[in-house]
Amino acid sequence: MKENYCLQAALVCLGMLCHSQAFAPERRGHLRPSFHGHHEKGKEGQVLQRSKRGWVWNQFFVIEEYTGPDPVLVGRLHSDIDSGDGNIKYILSGEGAGTIFVIDDKSGNIHATKTLDREERAQYTLMAQAVDRDTNRPLEPPSEFIVKVQDINDNPPEFLHETYHANVPERSNVGTSVIQVTASDADDPTYGNSAKLVYSILEGQPYFSVEAQTGIIRTALPNMDREAKEEYHVVIQAKDMGGHMGGLSGTTKVTITLTDVNDNPPKFPQSVYQMSVSEAAVPGEEVGRVKAKDPDIGENGLVTYSIVDGDGMELFEITTDYETQEGVIKLKKPVDFETKRAYSLKVEAANVHIDPKFISNGPFKDTVTVKIAVEDADEPPMFLAPSYIHEVQENAAAGTVVGRVHAKDPDAANSPIRYSIDRHTDLDRFFTINPEDGFIKTTKPLDREETAWLNITVFAAEIQYAWTDVYFSFTFPDCLHSLFPDNRHQEAKVPVAIRILDVNDNAPKFAAPYEGFICESDQTKPLSNQPIVTISADDKDDTANGPRFIFSLPPEIIHNPNFTVRDNRDNTAGVYARRGGFSRQKQDLYLLPIVISDGGIPPMSSTNTLTIKVCGCDVNGALLSCNAEAYILNAGLSTGALIAILACIVILLGKGLKGTSSPREDKRLLYLGSKSPARLTIRFPIKLV
Repeated sequence: MKENYCLQAALVCLGMLCHSQAFAPERRGHLRPSFHGHHEKGKEGQVLQRSKRGWVWNQFFVIEEYTGPDPVLVGRLHSDIDSGDGNIKYILSGEGAGTIFVIDDKSGNIHATKTLDREERAQYTLMAQAVDRDTNRPLEPPSEFIVKVQDINDNPPEFLHETYHANVPERSNVGTSVIQVTASDADDPTYGNSAKLVYSILEGQPYFSVEAQTGIIRTALPNMDREAKEEYHVVIQAKDMGGHMGGLSGTTKVTITLTDVNDNPPKFPQSVYQMSVSEAAVPGEEVGRVKAKDPDIGENGLVTYSIVDGDGMELFEITTDYETQEGVIKLKKPVDFETKRAYSLKVEAANVHIDPKFISNGPFKDTVTVKIAVEDADEPPMFLAPSYIHEVQENAAAGTVVGRVHAKDPDAANSPIRYSIDRHTDLDRFFTINPEDGFIKTTKPLDREETAWLNITVFAAEIQYAWTDVYFSFTFPDCLHSLFPDNRHQEAKVPVAIRILDVNDNAPKFAAPYEGFICESDQTKPLSNQPIVTISADDKDDTANGPRFIFSLPPEIIHNPNFTVRDNRDNTAGVYARRGGFSRQKQDLYLLPIVISDGGIPPMSSTNTLTIKVCGCDVNGALLSCNAEAYILNAGLSTGALIAILACIVILLGKGLKGTSSPREDKRLLYLGSKSPARLTIRFPIKLV
């Protein structure tokens, strides 16, 4: 306080000295304007008289923050017409007149009655006037003057923010700009050094520095490592008076965070990982996880995993869990304990994003060995083939061996295997299987013509205890569950397709109910080269035991005088007449036996009877009528009933048939049956639509 009081007193003295110099006659013109009357010539010789302004005064200064006991003398107003007899009265008006500034109306001395603060108001504009004390008549025109509040260093610098936050990449070069802090000083920058600021760092060395004139904070140490220290607290000072002693100061805190760069490669915490997987595991199942540590953060710490070598590359795969940054090893293909019991993988962890600036710190990857042991699992039996196809001849006796299926226990224990047939696939129980050796046999003769293929499913079950030699007469698969409920430990199944091989056990026969017609004629009429009818055959056996068919007459009638058979060698044959002169009066119906043989080994043959009817024909050979026996009528029917029946027949024939005939027309023979020997023969020449 004492030092401040002395400073204020010195400033007051300095202000008074300025005032005295302002009113000294030797003051420079702009500080001591003096106006005296004089004459000037105007236009056209007119003399212009200028009124005299006799003020001698200048702008005044007053020191701010003065706290002395007496009012501060700001200055003095004086008119050159004032002779000192007290007749002139000085009047003050304007900003602060009468409240802040008062004037002695006799002497013209102006005093400041209150402490002034330049930061609140830097200057005041006032009006001064000299008037006659008795009459208050203005003796001079009013004049304006300024009172300036002279600054003292009473305001410390203030930063724009109490705290600052800034980021800078780790390992930045020395001198890298971090942030600029700015302070301001309310003192007058045009007067002295009260507002001249200098920045310095109070806390934060040796990591950072600050430029004294600009407030720019820069890095001061190379290779600052975020992983070693991430956050720094820096205190910056701004001091006025150019930083010299006695200046006022202010401080601010700056929190500087080192941002991450990818300057660290991933590293596995161990050189070998031990894992295991069951041979029963399915593809896609997780085996284990590995994790490489990377102290970097964000995308700089992202790691991807891959299998780069090892004898299990085809069986295992690795994916990256980006949430946990772990490498997840999964099974790609099934493993087999009995085939190989251990695998080794070389797993690599590599950064996803690499900063070219720090490539020399690389390589940004690491490898580790993963050893995977295969654990034995109780596996179901395995058939030696994914499916089986067997063959058996039809009509083979019951108990004929069809074929065999074979399965084994893939486990080291090599447990015994028992076989059974899924009866849902063999509802007719055509087959049985030996539970111990897997031989499949028939239970009854099979007919290929009923079904050419039979498909069954065979089960193979693993038995956990020794099998006895006791033979059971019941069917094994139906009783296995009930007798040995805990023994059916593991089970597998396989499809078995059984083809029934054909044997030539079906003789060929007519492919249709053939019927021949021949016109009655005299002996002199030449024979026709056209067959009476063309026949073919059908055989239920396989094609190997069917065609080619051979047609012939039985040996005993090979020289039949009426008809002959000519084999066309295309599985058809034609029946021809050997003579003419057939007469309905002599015989109107012939039954011709025909022998048909197939191509099987040995061949099968059958005798089929062809009916040949003698018909009346026109001159062109068109059939007109054939003998037809009516159905035998009951002897007790009346004549009226017969007429009614015949009328119905005529009506039906009239609706369904056309009554014109043409060559080679087909004829319908109607029979009216009766147990009585009475017969009725009806002949209708008709044409089928």
